[in-house]
Amino acid sequence: MLDATIIPFELPLPQVLPTIEGNVDYRLLREQLLRIDALLLHSGLETRLMEKDLARWMGQRKKAGAKVQQNRQRHCRRALRCNLARLLLAEDYRGFAARLADSPLLQWFCGLSELPCIRVPSKSTLERYDKGWPQADLRPVVHELLRQGAVAAPKLFLPEAVDLASAFLDTTCLSANIHYPVDWVLLRDATRTLIKAVQLIRGQGLKHRMEAPQTFLTRINRLCIQMTHASRHSDRRRQRKKTLRQMDRLVGTVRHHARRYRDLLQAQWPQTDWTQAQARQVLRRMDGVLEQLPQARQQARQRILQERPVANGDKILSLYEPDVQVIVRKKAGAEVEFGNTLFLAENPQGLILDWQLFQESAPADSALLPWSVGRMEAAYGPQLKAPAGDRGFDSEVNRVGLTMEGIYNALCPRSPQLLRQRSGSWKFKRLQRRRGQTEARISIIKNVSLEGRVRSKGFPHRALTVTWTVLVHNLWVLARMQQRAQAARTKAMAA
Repeated sequence: MLDATIIPFELPLPQVLPTIEGNVDYRLLREQLLRIDALLLHSGLETRLMEKDLARWMGQRKKAGAKVQQNRQRHCRRALRCNLARLLLAEDYRGFAARLADSPLLQWFCGLSELPCIRVPSKSTLERYDKGWPQADLRPVVHELLRQGAVAAPKLFLPEAVDLASAFLDTTCLSANIHYPVDWVLLRDATRTLIKAVQLIRGQGLKHRMEAPQTFLTRINRLCIQMTHASRHSDRRRQRKKTLRQMDRLVGTVRHHARRYRDLLQAQWPQTDWTQAQARQVLRRMDGVLEQLPQARQQARQRILQERPVANGDKILSLYEPDVQVIVRKKAGAEVEFGNTLFLAENPQGLILDWQLFQESAPADSALLPWSVGRMEAAYGPQLKAPAGDRGFDSEVNRVGLTMEGIYNALCPRSPQLLRQRSGSWKFKRLQRRRGQTEARISIIKNVSLEGRVRSKGFPHRALTVTWTVLVHNLWVLARMQQRAQAARTKAMAA
């Protein structure tokens, strides 16, 4: 990657923010954005991300003039701040685009307050902003922000240095944005996707002889209703098998028609009003379903007609998200979850030090500890002194490894006898008591920042969204540290 040098450019003249009285939530949001803006500038985080984007952009061009480069830098700065603000407010692309157009505060933070006309990015532009930086560029920036907070807290106006000595580890399931994976529902999904694609192709004037496409959707919906109500019959097993055979025959017919239309579009797409990229998008959508449909039909036959289980590794959980795993955690209300395992390590101040989203089935928690310790040492140096986790992270190998590294072992032992012995240490009890708050941190990441599930499509985009979320979360925590210190000083002065 080529070296990139930022050319100084003039920021747009911002509008004066209105003074809002009587709304404490707005005041807190304004203070948070002001503090995050200061963190971006004084930490150099914004500049480093602009340099990484600029180097990648210049590597794709033979030559770029100064004015063109400055425009790219402005665009990059706007993209970064739009991503941060959108994730901080937990908005989707469409909702944030509307909110951005209506809020002078957000326009100021995102660098859109230009006179006399304010141009707000559309939802499609916001989606491109979200995927503008690869995860490999974002992760080092998060580590650098925390390192600066540890060694140069006054530079970031932090009341105390970031603690890199203690880490509290836990894992969770990050649910995928899919419905409950029922076998016969996969057949309905395949039918709907293929028929809708056929309708698009027919709308462009490419036609083969077939029944009206809408009739296939009506039939599959009717059969789904029959399958749902089959459990009410006394001979429910026979009714389910009968209905599945009808669904299977219908899906076979739909597959035959979809293949004909797919080949027709590939051969004659220049006759349509679509561009080649649009035609390829429809073809990819159809190919993704057609390739998995034989396995999905066999899976439904095996589980419902033959009444034989299918191994988790061979199951299709979603036709659209192939990297979803079956995660058996036996939690209250969620014994089995469908998604990807997310590993998090936080420090006592609530900052995320290490994280990883697993594409395949994750190893046992005890195997994750050495990897996490190694990543944190590579990112922050030999700062870690005491990792704490539940008994899932404990093993003989981990106990010996931490002792050899000179790191205090605050993992909860599996052995009751060893647990009683360790409970006599005040340091062990203090770290284990603090470890309980990590469950709340996981809930903040999952249920507040990510709204319960990641809506990004494809595992690479989900992993990228998690990294963006960690960056926004850490900026939010650092800004809150400043707010609490300011509130304490104001209270002391008033007393």
